[in-house]
Amino acid sequence: MKAIVNVFLKAGVLDSQGKAVHHALSSLQFNNVEDVRVGKQIVLQLTETNKEKAMADVTKMCEELLANTVIEDYTIELV
Repeated sequence: MKAIVNVFLKAGVLDSQGKAVHHALSSLQFNNVEDVRVGKQIVLQLTETNKEKAMADVTKMCEELLANTVIEDYTIELV
């Protein structure tokens, strides 16, 4: 089973990397972009076959290591 974790800054937290990308896109004449938020994607190949157990394990990984839950949110997709 594979887990795809998307980690991104919470709404209201300044995304300086997103601002830099937005500025760069504007300078390249891509003027139809209203806002950019930059995050990260972590793909985990799991040996667990039980979906509930896998979700619980990955949630714990996010809470303890993969995301800084003070300033970041995350989503988990099991495929």
